Amino acid sequence: MAIDKPSEHFNTVLYTGTGTFPQSISGVGFQPDFIWIKRRNAAASHVFSDVIRGVTKTIYSDSMSEELTNDTYGWVSAFDTDGFSVNQAGSSGENVNATGSTYVSWNWKAGGTAVSNTSGSITSSVSANTTAGFSIVNYTGNQISGATVGHGLSQAPDMVLIKQRTTGGHHWKSIMPPLGAGKALYLNLTNAQATGEFANTLPSATVFTLDADTNDNESTATHIAYAFHSVKGYSKIGTYTGNGNADGTFVYTGFKPAWVMIKMSSSTSNWTILDNVREGYNVDNEPLYANTTSAEGTTDLIDILSNGFKLRSSDASINTSGGTYIYMAFASSPFVTSTGIPCTAR
Repeated sequence: MAIDKPSEHFNTVLYTGTGTFPQSISGVGFQPDFIWIKRRNAAASHVFSDVIRGVTKTIYSDSMSEELTNDTYGWVSAFDTDGFSVNQAGSSGENVNATGSTYVSWNWKAGGTAVSNTSGSITSSVSANTTAGFSIVNYTGNQISGATVGHGLSQAPDMVLIKQRTTGGHHWKSIMPPLGAGKALYLNLTNAQATGEFANTLPSATVFTLDADTNDNESTATHIAYAFHSVKGYSKIGTYTGNGNADGTFVYTGFKPAWVMIKMSSSTSNWTILDNVREGYNVDNEPLYANTTSAEGTTDLIDILSNGFKLRSSDASINTSGGTYIYMAFASSPFVTSTGIPCTAR
């Protein structure tokens, strides 16, 4: 089923820090279940919060650290009906609300309060938005190769991002079905795809499969996973090949992207994030990187078009000649609605 109004499931919101806590951020358009916050004008970690782990709980996409509670640099303190609130204790709260700093928040709607899922050999807690192909999954590992976890979606995920919550020293392991079985990338690293470091079984319509690696299946440790599959008119996860040219590859998504994340799988590169709100015009779509604390970059990388995106740089993070890249994109508007009417004709 196509989605005609993507902003009901994903939305980008900008805000400026006040240094006063708590601060409420509105304008999301729904109560978010997964919130990703990044400070733009200075270095700071990417803050991940979700409805299953709950308020005050923070993990970083750029770090191997364990989940933090009441993080000194700030946390999400409420999931509000039209946004969220942030708080801090004992510092400037620089990751979420430093005075005068600029921030971006990317917000996804899952399924609200989690429910038990027994589809896999490991029972999971799942908050799933089957319409939008997104679920949040919490489970406790058993370190058994071949263990399975129910994801709560109606079809197999195209990407699953997994982080061990309990102890530090663990990477963000990422199942990447478009790259093939047994292939993994790590959200906190620049590394090329790893082979043989993940279960050699692709996700099914009900479960994803683990190996005995402590990054995704440490015994007695809790893990959080974010599972996504492509949905017509709303999201697309796939691959493309770079041409190393400023007149770069065009990537068809079937919608006008609101948010794109790109990673070269065939060699080292950053996880590059671009959106249509921080600058909002072509070609000036400035990057942030999920694997680093860096401030917002200034390199112009892509044009956002009505039915996809076009690479406008030979920068290695998006467009090395012959390089294989994986991408995940979410829509601002579909190219064609579920009734078959082009959006320009509505």
